Amino acid sequence: MENTINEDGKWEVLQSEYLLKKAPWLTARKDVCRLPDGRINDHYYVLEYPDWVNIIAVTEDGDIILERQYRHGLGNTCYELPCGVIEKGETPLEAAKRELLEETGYAGGEWSHLMDLAPNPATSNNLAHSFLAVGVKKVAGQNLDPTEDITVYKKSPDFVRTLLEKNQILQALMVAPLQKYLFTSL
Repeated sequence: MENTINEDGKWEVLQSEYLLKKAPWLTARKDVCRLPDGRINDHYYVLEYPDWVNIIAVTEDGDIILERQYRHGLGNTCYELPCGVIEKGETPLEAAKRELLEETGYAGGEWSHLMDLAPNPATSNNLAHSFLAVGVKKVAGQNLDPTEDITVYKKSPDFVRTLLEKNQILQALMVAPLQKYLFTSL
């Protein structure tokens, strides 16, 4: 199949103004754009974020590593995949391996790229890169950031499938790779 993601209909940016820069998490800009038909959109807002990674980590005995942590934006504690931000100078794979080790203490295994997702391409400029790591094992304790409070779980694929079926994993950027992995590998 040919790549259907292209620049057809691309808008021309005539002017950009940063409204807020609180790197890396809160950067907002206002663009003035010319649409392909010549119309001007003089108030288009874009949120800039660094790229993210998430990891489906499968242990040597076939369990999937999940995390639970409080997410203030939603106001709930949620099941999630290990995830994080790509630091400056890192490749997505390097960031994924670092985040898995820091958040869970798991490492190793066979790694493959699973998919890339655009969190919100209408208003955000970043990608989320998803990886699959099969055969990981516990090699260290957690090394969490000061604001992280993460509990790590080993759960069977059937348990994770049930979570998805019952809408118990809410982070869309994690649901998509989990569904691709669990429901297409049957």
